[in-house]
Amino acid sequence: MIYKKTLPNGLRVIGEKLENYRSVSIGCWVGAGSILEMHALESGETLAAGTECGISHFIEHMLFKGTEKHSAEELAELMDLLGGNMNAFTSKDCTCFYAKVTEDSVSEALELISEIVCTSKLDEADIEREKGVVLEEIAMNNDTPEDLVHEALCTLYYGSDPLAFPVLGSEQSVSALTRSMIRSYMARTYRPENIVIAAAGNLDFERLCSCAERAFDFSLIADGAREPGAKAGAAGEAGEDSERFRLIEKDVEQTHLALAFPGFSYDSPSYYPMLVLNNIIGGSVSSRLFQSIRERSGMAYSVYSAPSSFSTSGYFTLYAGTGEKQAAKVLEMMLDEYESLLQGGITEAELERSKRQIRTGFILGRENSSSRASSLGRRELLGLAHRSEDEILSLIASVSLDDVHSILPTMCSRESMRAAIVGRLSRSAEALKRLLQ
Repeated sequence: MIYKKTLPNGLRVIGEKLENYRSVSIGCWVGAGSILEMHALESGETLAAGTECGISHFIEHMLFKGTEKHSAEELAELMDLLGGNMNAFTSKDCTCFYAKVTEDSVSEALELISEIVCTSKLDEADIEREKGVVLEEIAMNNDTPEDLVHEALCTLYYGSDPLAFPVLGSEQSVSALTRSMIRSYMARTYRPENIVIAAAGNLDFERLCSCAERAFDFSLIADGAREPGAKAGAAGEAGEDSERFRLIEKDVEQTHLALAFPGFSYDSPSYYPMLVLNNIIGGSVSSRLFQSIRERSGMAYSVYSAPSSFSTSGYFTLYAGTGEKQAAKVLEMMLDEYESLLQGGITEAELERSKRQIRTGFILGRENSSSRASSLGRRELLGLAHRSEDEILSLIASVSLDDVHSILPTMCSRESMRAAIVGRLSRSAEALKRLLQ
């Protein structure tokens, strides 16, 4: 059963009691992600210094660097004493601080999360030191061609929309962050009405609410003007920019090919038909791309498709990593497979196999308290409807051939396609360009 309560200070608490569990997963979900940052560009592409790009992710790092009560080392020791695990992540639409502990450590875990969220010192020396850590993270991302090609693809697909900008920021924007900027951004976003506490497992919900009300003191965050809290998920339109594909020369062994097509948001009626189609195209080992490119042709080790959904939009990715000599051939096979799908549709056998895979994956995922808490927190923060297990299983089961075929013209649109390619491209660039025209 799911319980939900809004505390007197505006903080929302949502939880699911799971019988026969000995653990509890807790998350503090903040409406602070890259789509809520103020962005600006210079020279067409470089994220300008002085903008907020990357600030949400940087704050996530900084909140573990010491509070008014404990140093960073002491915080680490307290986390270990809980015996579970505690961490955080930042995405395009939110930041989450989470822990998974045994049932007797829920209060301690929530109090520790509240301490880092509400009372972090944000010391100037720590800020300068952590810039070096994040800049190394950006460099690592740029040195990982698969990450680089997906980042470039998202930028191409969304153009000037906030969803196009990277969660990590750029070297210029991160280097220019100041304590004043961080404080101002936190005053705007780390507000009780913009935060959700979500938990799942063997929990006492009323006790969880009492602990949250006692532990979270947001008055300690404000250090500047208190502006109305921004809501996550305000972005989401595909870009109309003229650039449709980008070739990035990089001295790596493989050529990384990524194509983006229109997808759908979390709550779109087409979301589950898209998931079904994903499994058929490249989301499983029996998928068309995997079988044709890897198994029958042996031209790639990694080949897959994947949907990226947000609260108001989404896109669909095809990816393959292959050698430069055969990159054009693999790209041609990817495009041909997509064209074949558009012209011929899918079979009843593919439909049923895909639905069974999705159903099984969903059920297995529900046996994990972390995935349940994550679903509760994200959906509540983004204002998405909460659905029961039976409702979701019914939505999966009800996907028909007509439902899948109805989304093919949108998802297979060559006019809306964007492409990013990373690798040694000096000999293959022209052939690749011709295929993408």
